[in-house]
This record gives sequence, C-alpha cells and structure tokens, in this order.
Amino acid sequence: MAKLSFLAGLAAGYVLGARAGKHRYEQIRRTSSKVWNSGPVQKQVGIAKEAARTKAAPVVADLVADAARATGERLRASRTVSTEAIRSAPETRPGGDGASHTAPHGDPWATATRRTDGAA
Repeated sequence: MAKLSFLAGLAAGYVLGARAGKHRYEQIRRTSSKVWNSGPVQKQVGIAKEAARTKAAPVVADLVADAARATGERLRASRTVSTEAIRSAPETRPGGDGASHTAPHGDPWATATRRTDGAA
C-alpha cells in the first residue's frame, strides 16, 4: 500500500512539474540562487565552515590517530614472541639439505620466530 501511495505521489509530482514547465523551473532556480547567495545565508555558511574546520577536523584527526594507534598495537601484539617461547625453543639452524640441525650457540630470536610450516 505504501508503494502505491509513493508511486501515486511521484506521478502527481511529475504531472504538476510538467505542467509548470521550464518557465517555473527557471523561476525556482533564480529564487533559490538569490537566497543561497544572500548575505545572511552566506554568513551562516561561513560560520558552518569555520566550525567544521575548528571543531570537527580535530575530532576526526583524533579518531584517525586513535584507530592507527590501536591497529599498530594489534599488529605488534600479533608479531610479538613471548620470552617463554624464546627460552623453551630448541636452538636449531637450517642445514643445506633442508633439514634443521641443532646448533650449540644458536640465535634464540631466530629460533623462536622461525616458521614451522615448511615455508622459507
């Protein structure tokens, strides 16, 4: 029912607009242009632009900075290797045959961050 009412309103608007023709359209366009370019309206436009520049821009900048900071922290957290993993990891070094060999004095960081899925 709501769609039918909407379509009826749309059809009525089209018919009335077509009857008014180009002359009425130009009259509405000229009037709206005069209103838009009037002093009081342009004063309010300037106030709104200044408010956006001084109030909204810093808020948006803070939101973007907070989102970037949180994303950086999540990325660092996902790549951080715990100290326990470094202490408990066996010390290995890759051999020429593709296998890992135990190294007596290996790099604990390299050992803890070494990929175990077979990728290089």
